[in-house]
Amino acid sequence: MPLLLADLTPLKVSPGFRRLWLGNVLSAVGTQLTLTAVALEVFALTGSSFAVGMLGLAALVPLIIAGLYGGAVADQFDRRTVALGSSSVMWLTTVGIAAQAWAGWESVALLYALTAVHSAASGVNQPTRGAIIPALVGVKLLPAANALNMMTFSVAMMAGPLLGGVLVASIGYAWTYSVDVVTFLAALYALWRLPALPPERADGAVATRRVGISSVVEGFRFLGTRPNVRMTFLADIVAMATAFPRALIPAIGAMMLGGGEAAAGLLLAAMAAGAFLAGLFSGTFTRVHAQGRGVYASILVWGAAVAAFGVVVWWASGLLAGDPRLGLALAASAVCMVVAGAADSVSAVFRTTILQSATPDHLRGRLQGVFIVVVAGGPRLGEMIQGGASAALGEGLTLVVGGVLCMLGVSLLMRAQPSFLRYDARDPSP
Repeated sequence: MPLLLADLTPLKVSPGFRRLWLGNVLSAVGTQLTLTAVALEVFALTGSSFAVGMLGLAALVPLIIAGLYGGAVADQFDRRTVALGSSSVMWLTTVGIAAQAWAGWESVALLYALTAVHSAASGVNQPTRGAIIPALVGVKLLPAANALNMMTFSVAMMAGPLLGGVLVASIGYAWTYSVDVVTFLAALYALWRLPALPPERADGAVATRRVGISSVVEGFRFLGTRPNVRMTFLADIVAMATAFPRALIPAIGAMMLGGGEAAAGLLLAAMAAGAFLAGLFSGTFTRVHAQGRGVYASILVWGAAVAAFGVVVWWASGLLAGDPRLGLALAASAVCMVVAGAADSVSAVFRTTILQSATPDHLRGRLQGVFIVVVAGGPRLGEMIQGGASAALGEGLTLVVGGVLCMLGVSLLMRAQPSFLRYDARDPSP
C-alpha cells in the first residue's frame, strides 16, 4: 500500500520544501477563497454575470504578460528574493481587497484593479516557485514533489470555493478576505526561511542581472530547439483547446442533468477530486521513468473521459425532467469528471517534471513562465472553442467530438515527434 500512496520523501529530506509546501497549502486555499468571494461580491454589486466574467479577463492579461517577463526576472536575480517580493505584493493586494470591504467602498473598478495586480504578481511568483523546486529536492525527487504540489492545488480548488461561499454567507466579505490575509502569512514565512537561491549559468557562473525582451526571446529560442520540452507545451494545448469542458458544465447541469447549480458544482468538484486522488495515489506513477509515454497515455485518458462524458450527456438530453435515470446520468458524469481530473493531474506532473529536469537552471524561470501562460491560456481557449461549437452541435456532441479530436491530435503530435515517446527520466534530454 505505501508504494501506491504519495511519496513523502521530498517533505522528509528537504526542510525548505516542507515549509514551502505547508505554506502553499494554506495560501492556495486562501487565494481560492478570496477569488470566489470577489466573484460573489462583484455579482452582488452589479447583478451581472458579464461583470463577473470580466474578472477573468482582468486576471488573465496581466498573468500572461507577467508570466513571460517574470520568468526572465527569476533567471537573473536571487529566486528567494523574487518569490518573496512577488508574494508580498500578492499579500498586500489581498490586504487591499479586505480593506475595501471593511471600508464599505463597494467599487467594482477597484476590485478589478486589485485582481489585476494580484494576478500580475502571481505571474512572477509562479514561475519563480517552479524554478526553485529542483534546487530544494533535486532532480530525482521532482516527480514526487510535483505530485505533492498538484495535490495541494486540487485541495485548494475543492475547499477554497466551498469555504468562500459558506464564509461569505455566514460572516460577510470583510472577514472572509481577512482569513486569506492571515493564512497567506504562512507562505511568506516559508519563503523568508529559504536560503539564497541565485540562478547559475551552464558554466557555473552567476547569472547577470539584466532583464529585457532579449531575455524572454532567449527562452523561446531554447524552446524552439528542444523538441521534448516543446512537446510538453504542445500536448497540453491540444488537450485543453479541444476537450476542456468547463464552459459547458453550467448548461449541462441545468438543462440535461436536472440538478441546476448543484449538479454543475458537483461536476466541477469531481474534476478537482480526481486531481486530488491522483496526488494521493501518486506512488503509482511518480516512479515511472518513461515520462513521455506517461504524458501521451494520460492525455488519451483525458480525451476518452471527456468523450464518455459527452455520451452520457447526449443520452440524458433525451430524458424528461423527473426521470429517475437522470440521477444515474449525473453519477456517471461525475465519474467521468473524476477520471478526467486524475488524468489531467498525472499529465501535469509528468510535463512539469520533464520541463524542470530537462531545462538548464539559468533558463528554468523563463520556461516556467511559458508553462504558466500555457496552463492559463489553454483552458480559456478551450472554453471559447467548446462554447462556440455547442451552439451548433449541442453540449453532448461537442464533448464527444472534442474528446475524439483530443486523442487524435495528441496521437498526431507523437507521430510527428516520436522521440518524445522515448523520453526517459534517467536521461533527461531536452
